[in-house]
Amino acid sequence: MSSHHIVRDDQEPALIIANGEACSMNLLHQLLEWSPLVVVLDSAIDRVIELGIKVDVLIGDFDRNFDYNRYKDLQYPIEIVKIDDQDSYDLDKAINYLIGRKIPAANIVWATGKRMDHTLTNITNMVRYREDIKLVMLDDYSKIFPLPKKFTKWYPAQTILSLIPIGMVEGINTSNLKYELLNETLILGFKPGSSNEVLSDGLVEIAYTNGHLILMESND
Repeated sequence: MSSHHIVRDDQEPALIIANGEACSMNLLHQLLEWSPLVVVLDSAIDRVIELGIKVDVLIGDFDRNFDYNRYKDLQYPIEIVKIDDQDSYDLDKAINYLIGRKIPAANIVWATGKRMDHTLTNITNMVRYREDIKLVMLDDYSKIFPLPKKFTKWYPAQTILSLIPIGMVEGINTSNLKYELLNETLILGFKPGSSNEVLSDGLVEIAYTNGHLILMESND
């Protein structure tokens, strides 16, 4: 059974496995390698077990016939967390669980693809946790994460970056992008910031004053 390293003091991000389109095993193994904690949504547990992955926490509302003892035996020791709240998605339950444990960061996989409504919700909901936990959503083509008000990172030239406003985002300024933004406003559905491009090898800077902004790094 594939395991993962135990990293002291939760120095590395936890890993949340949702129930969307599976990513490549190469990406999954990279993330598992240093994840101190693997959290799986109840709807994905059978798929995860089939891959021989060791699960630390199984979480959800278990709104189907669920045999607790079976998973306790298959994945011992495992923590099973049942949350009956029907007003939150299972991915939100997992994120709030990590926040409650004061885990500082988490990677999320299998959260895109399949149901488009789930994909959109999973991506946009990340912004609500920006102040509580560092979240990064990954699949084989993209890396997606909420941006702080000031963001700086080194990128190679021609890297595709998309700025996704959740609602309206004001006062956006960028540097080292092909299409620079100078005190611009982006509005979801009306004025997006998709498919920008890093101008030259070096630091990219993005800052904004109001709203919630998501960055998508594309590698397709």
